[in-house]
Amino acid sequence: MFTPSTDRACLLRHLAPVLVLAALTGACSSGPAPATFDLSAPTSRIRGAAGVQVLVNEPAALQALSTQQILVKDASGSVSFIGGGQWADNLPRLIQTRLINTFENASQLRGVSRPSSGAVADVQLISELRRFEIATPDNQAVAEISVKIVSDQNGRIVNGRIFRASVPASAVDAPNAARALDEALSVVMLEIVRWVSGSPLPRREDPSTAMGESQPPA
Repeated sequence: MFTPSTDRACLLRHLAPVLVLAALTGACSSGPAPATFDLSAPTSRIRGAAGVQVLVNEPAALQALSTQQILVKDASGSVSFIGGGQWADNLPRLIQTRLINTFENASQLRGVSRPSSGAVADVQLISELRRFEIATPDNQAVAEISVKIVSDQNGRIVNGRIFRASVPASAVDAPNAARALDEALSVVMLEIVRWVSGSPLPRREDPSTAMGESQPPA
């Protein structure tokens, strides 16, 4: 025979796991949301490559860099992430957007866009995000991108180069790390735009011109 107190004890025993889970869920959701940091697109005036159309691909990257997390790497190569902050988008996609913006801000190219735009281009930029981290113990923000210029007409590599810049980070926290990495990336992106604009780039033949040249004179 069960008394009301016994029934209450049994009920509490059954509900205990549910109550603990609810408490843990509440504790996880009550923490402050991480601050979100964007990357900037520098503005300059770089001459060269007027009239060329370029497609900028999303950089390839290892899994540790294909996130919104702000990366820290120590001298042994151990990787960790800075708490309390994140990038505004998946990092390779965000860098692709800001590199396109930098070309638009700084170059004399006729057009620059993503491959998904469907635009017909003269060349494509194929890149790999090799480093984008705070390197400790020196606290240096390091940005390193490998870039290849590829002819859109035949797929041949026209030129290739690795771009790297480092900027001191005043502290290894989210705001200072994001600021230093943004500065390092701005240096790299302007160097990429300057390099592409100064390179001899193949141009896709204009179909109307080709047709006109193939026709015999009247």
